[in-house]
Amino acid sequence: MKLKTITPLSFLMGSALALVAISANAAELSRKPFGALASGEAVEAITLSNAHGVSATIITYGATLQSLIGPDRTGKKADIALGFADAATYEKNASYFGASVGRFANRIGKGRFTLDGKTYQLALNNNKVAALHGGVKGFDKVVWKVLDAKSGPTASVTFGYVSPDGEEGYPGTLTATATYALDEQDQLTITYGAATDKPTIVNITNHALFNVAGEGVSDGAMGNVLTIPADGYTPVDAELIPTGATTPVAGTVFDFRKPTAVGDRIRDARDPQIVVGRGYDHNYVLTGKSGGALRLGARLADPKSGRVLEILTDQPGIQFYAGNFIDGTTIGKSGKIYRQGDGIALEPQHFPDAPNKPQFAPVRLDPGQKYSNTMVFKLTVQK
Repeated sequence: MKLKTITPLSFLMGSALALVAISANAAELSRKPFGALASGEAVEAITLSNAHGVSATIITYGATLQSLIGPDRTGKKADIALGFADAATYEKNASYFGASVGRFANRIGKGRFTLDGKTYQLALNNNKVAALHGGVKGFDKVVWKVLDAKSGPTASVTFGYVSPDGEEGYPGTLTATATYALDEQDQLTITYGAATDKPTIVNITNHALFNVAGEGVSDGAMGNVLTIPADGYTPVDAELIPTGATTPVAGTVFDFRKPTAVGDRIRDARDPQIVVGRGYDHNYVLTGKSGGALRLGARLADPKSGRVLEILTDQPGIQFYAGNFIDGTTIGKSGKIYRQGDGIALEPQHFPDAPNKPQFAPVRLDPGQKYSNTMVFKLTVQK
């Protein structure tokens, strides 16, 4: 006769509590409609959230970061990403707020590049002098497909988009992915990937504009304290195209190696680069090796709330744009008018106009190769 094994009640209770603890610490994912485009195509919103009050909402239109919410030193939560409340408003505004931009982020001079002896002409959608962020209908203006979505210790969603050969003038069919993942360490990781069936160029990034004081606050983002660990930046010409040179930041208004409020020197017209860019709109050459381990690319802090946003990257550069061209005609998701200086973009990427500057890191992608760009947005609180 077999003796019946009796499991102690204390063990069962302990196991149940452990399961509750695991569940409480697991990041969650939810999905809901986000309106539709003028064509009637539906747009969906996916929200990733963790146990610490951090959440990120991404919409399928442009694989766009629509919201990033985090607490301040008192626990009060605020959205720190500029954006809109519905799909129709995103479609009407060519602002790139939070969008995945490609095939080639940033500017290509005269919209032209040569690959294997053939010259390709792209749309001149930036003041009729340059190609910008992938063209008239770049990755930011298409609805991406949700390939995978899951909760877990890390909640994540993966989007996919297939750009056909010749789209916006680029060669090759490009299969692109964008994965957003939120963990319990308050890190939102964005990973872009791509593969091609013929030689092409690729440079995909995220164009989020942040204000760690809170989106739409009356003081704007110029009080955000910025650190960029870079010894040099790439100066631009009158059309905002890099000249090909690298200029040391030491002794200039571009030196953010020590924490400095963004607005402190943004109007210093003694520096002609500030005049050309109407403020900061420049690529920084990050220290450390690119393509390997993640390293700090930038840090934004708000002294009042204590919110801190660190951006880790494996890319060679980071574009710092201080919202110079936001003109007060756009109304954001909280009903506030967005004005010049209300948001700060820090975009990990390859250098602008790299296809035409052999001294810059190459952006060519061949069949059989895999393109990748990983960035981490880490939220912390300064006491």
